[in-house]
Parts: sequence; C-alpha cells; structure tokens
Amino acid sequence: MTTIRRARASDAAAIGRVHVETWQGAYAGLLPDSLLVSMSDVRQSAWWSRALADPDHARGVFVAEDREAGIVGFGSCGPAREEGGALDLDDLDTAELRLGEVYTLYVDADFQNRGLGRALLAALFGQLTSDGFHAAMLWMVADNPSRFFYERLGGVVCGERTDRVGEAEVEEVAWLWRDLGAPLNRGRLAPE
Repeated sequence: MTTIRRARASDAAAIGRVHVETWQGAYAGLLPDSLLVSMSDVRQSAWWSRALADPDHARGVFVAEDREAGIVGFGSCGPAREEGGALDLDDLDTAELRLGEVYTLYVDADFQNRGLGRALLAALFGQLTSDGFHAAMLWMVADNPSRFFYERLGGVVCGERTDRVGEAEVEEVAWLWRDLGAPLNRGRLAPE
C-alpha cells in the first residue's frame, strides 16, 4: 500500500535518490549523458535537506511512500517563478489570477501507472488551493513522454521556452491547469 503525505526533513535522502534515478531514467536520450551520469544522490539529498529545512518551501513538498519500498515518488509546488519563456494566458483574467507552479513531480519507474502521479498532483494542487492560488502550471522537457499524463489530467500547453540544462539547450513546454480540481475529476485518485 502506498500513501501520499507531506515530506519531512528525514525524507531528504530518499527524495534525493528518487530524484536522481527518475532523471536518469526519464531523460536518457533527451539530456546529455554526461549530465545524467554526473548526478549524485548525495548532492540531491543535500539540496532537498536544505529545502525541507525551510518551512515555506517544505509546506509544498509531498511524497508517495510505499509500506515496503519506502519513498517512491515526490512532488513540490509553490508560487509560479519568473523564468522566461512565453506563456499564453490571454484567456485568463491575469489581473486577479494567482498562478502557482508544480516544480517537480517524479515517480520511480517501478511504481508508475498505479495512480501515484495523479495522487501527488492532486496533493500539490490541494496545497496550492490552500495557499490561495487559482491556477497552476509546470515546465517540462518538450519530448518527455510524460506529456500524455499531463494531457489526460486536464493540462493544456500554454507556452514554450529554451532552457539551459548543464551544457545543453533544451526545448521545454509549459502545461496549465485552470481548474486545480482537474486531477480529482478525472478517474480515481488513490492507488488500489
């Protein structure tokens, strides 16, 4: 059985491990091999340890925890960052809009297709709603096959940019949810 819960400081090492493993699996062939090989559980765990020590950041971090395997997924969210790229928000009332962002959402390959990504996204959207955000977006590598996951859960492409990841320039797309309840309204939330 797997549960979704708010991350604790003691989860930093497990989140760092999942972060590295999922990047190396998901981005093979999309990002430079040298970047993926140089990733370190220790560095990622240290980064997450610092992030989880900050109460403002930690409130937006959730994990998927399997009773036997431990942490198998995680996600984080907060206010939308101003990081370039062209977003098409013309049909939204941006004068009153508080836009949140999903910064990370990763599930270990062995635990995908069990509803954990949807459950994590719903938890993140719940936190954003609680924090007063009206809509949410996320940036992802344009060729990432996970784009179909976001489309199934009601996301729509709203922008694009070229970002530098290590030494490579990578094309990214932004996904937007106008309704933060969308993942809840599209099929079952919790894994069986």
